[in-house]
Amino acid sequence: MRGPEASSTGAAGARPWLDPTVHWPALTEATRHLDAPLGALHLGALRWNAHEMLRRAAGTPIRIATKSIRVRSVVEALLALPGYRGVLAYTLAEAIWLAERMPRLDDLVVGYPTAESAGIRRLAADADLARRITLMVDSPGQLDLVDSIVPPGRREELRVCLELDASWRAPVLGHLGVRRSPVHEPEHAGALAAYVGGRPGFRVVGLMAYEAQVAGIANAPSGRPVDGVVNRWMQSRSMPELVERRGRAVAAVRRHADLEFVNGGGTGSLEATAADPAVTELGAGSGILAGHLFDGYAHFTPAPAAAFALDVVRSPSPRHATVLGGGWLASGPHGADRSPRIAWPEGLRMLAREGAGEVQTPVTGRAAGRLRVGDRLWLRHAKSGELAEHLNGFAVVDGDEVVGTVPTYRGEGMAFL
Repeated sequence: MRGPEASSTGAAGARPWLDPTVHWPALTEATRHLDAPLGALHLGALRWNAHEMLRRAAGTPIRIATKSIRVRSVVEALLALPGYRGVLAYTLAEAIWLAERMPRLDDLVVGYPTAESAGIRRLAADADLARRITLMVDSPGQLDLVDSIVPPGRREELRVCLELDASWRAPVLGHLGVRRSPVHEPEHAGALAAYVGGRPGFRVVGLMAYEAQVAGIANAPSGRPVDGVVNRWMQSRSMPELVERRGRAVAAVRRHADLEFVNGGGTGSLEATAADPAVTELGAGSGILAGHLFDGYAHFTPAPAAAFALDVVRSPSPRHATVLGGGWLASGPHGADRSPRIAWPEGLRMLAREGAGEVQTPVTGRAAGRLRVGDRLWLRHAKSGELAEHLNGFAVVDGDEVVGTVPTYRGEGMAFL
């Protein structure tokens, strides 16, 4: 992840992804000896994204959201960079697995509440894991579940982080954001902190509030200028409301607990969240591999660090070609923005009636007639970790050659969710 080009702002020679006619043919040539479907990580683009995120964070540490990466070696490389600190795991099983394989990693927060009985038993019985891993809670029921699995007198004390609902309850429009924690008001956060503090076997160490309506909603989506105006209006009003409310919630919680961290943000809101005086760290990960959803932001432009290639296997007509595979869809509302996007060759599109298919994906457009069996298409994933769920590993490309391969979680035999 290191290198002088990491923070370069030079011309397209230092950032080849700025010129598609250079970048994608170079990836094709470098990986020509590898069978499709294949995934590629561009080392220069990875470096660029990692350092750009640090620049945008302006000194606030970034906790790595591993669901958006799912490649252990990339997580390890990021943690070696000053400015990245700790991980935000997406399941307890993943957090335990990472802790076991990364013994120097001593700060893991499970980003979502858990009901994993085996994981809770393992955590409760291991003093080292209990010291390093923090659970997420937002209601007494989650504590009750833990106690029913391993009563407090028979386990290690467990670290917990409270989650504050960061959604905006807008006039007329109502709830804007994701449906996560039921804890919305500062007094509710304070009451929950007091309640957890009174329960034996638990200790509140953190507070998290993820402003999805700012971090995960594009404010300049391509071809949708009206959506961009609406989203920027919403974000310009939602963020100040959250800063004020989060500050009061932190103060309310601190009356009952010694907080080690206050986590907020995501790839799309690094600047805004870092400016919140109540926040001590940011959570982000999608901006590292940079799916195409993150092309739609006005205030930053990530490099396409990850992509996957599929082979043309048939030509159903002079105006169509078909590649094998392709249906690697992102989570969220179904639509074209959750599907992979064809990056190269230019001038191709998927069919509206078929889209990206599980086994085959027909394409059309001005370039389709020139495609022959065995030609390659490069596609970009939409969002975060969906690539790693379909690939055993990535080829790491530096310049015009493959310099190594790295396994995904799947390649290491793990599928957590």
